[in-house]
Amino acid sequence: MQTSDGRGVGSNKNSTNPTNDARHASNVGDPLTESQAEFWYLVECQGCKELAHSLKMVHDLALYHSDIPCDTAEKSALFDLKVLWEGFEKMGAKV
Repeated sequence: MQTSDGRGVGSNKNSTNPTNDARHASNVGDPLTESQAEFWYLVECQGCKELAHSLKMVHDLALYHSDIPCDTAEKSALFDLKVLWEGFEKMGAKV
């Protein structure tokens, strides 16, 4: 798929996380490792909606209620939190 300027979707040099796109995701058919299974068990026990709410609070506290300046690394970490909480919200909505 290409953007309107002819470049590919993953070719955005100014992306917050240019190396972390869907092309680097694991094959869905691969079985879970023991640590991955333990993580998913903890997610299910805690609850997706609760985890999403907690991650959103941490994100908002760091971004809106902190005097610490954000550079590229901090912005990337905050974006990662946003991706996680939105993923947990989607998972919680399907349950």
